Amino acid sequence: MSSVEDALGRSRVLPVVAVDDAEVVDDLCGALLAGGISCIEITFRTDAAVAAIERAARVEGMLVGAGTVLTVQQARAAARAGARFAVAPGTDGDVVGACSAAGLPFFPGIATPSELGHAARLGCTTVKVFPAATLGGPAFLRAVSATFPRARFIPTGGVDAGSLPAYLAVPSVLACGGSWICETALVREGRFDEITRRARAAVEAAA
Repeated sequence: MSSVEDALGRSRVLPVVAVDDAEVVDDLCGALLAGGISCIEITFRTDAAVAAIERAARVEGMLVGAGTVLTVQQARAAARAGARFAVAPGTDGDVVGACSAAGLPFFPGIATPSELGHAARLGCTTVKVFPAATLGGPAFLRAVSATFPRARFIPTGGVDAGSLPAYLAVPSVLACGGSWICETALVREGRFDEITRRARAAVEAAA
């Protein structure tokens, strides 16, 4: 297991956020750290993604990942910006190759056993499962784990504070990704105290 996977396994919770303005990143990371979470996935869903990753990468104690990495260009940009890992909703061989060349741990997305097998053949044994809730939630993960015992999962999509413990009870789940901790509205409104509260609650639920 890589050092990144080890860190995510200790955290058990991976906040996923789309940042409109990189200026908020210091406060956002501070709020998560205050709540006991030391990792974040900043998605390539906004024009501010690269600047936000760069800024977050400078925050001491924060493990920063790039999310929604769909192209080779985004993978390279994420690595240059200081991301420590990358995540995608699907599996693209070219992106896998670009991340490997950049030394960037990559967790591609899967939604079926066939896609999981494809990711494994590309050398990716830790994968994002998306959209996890729609696919069947913890029951789906347990079923797939039986035939892919080496796979580790980061379920994302529909995971929230209420369902978090059930996902983490599945032995093959490394960590859960979710946007409920850093909802876009909370970030835009500067409600960092609420983000800290949600982070702390997630940590308690994951314990």
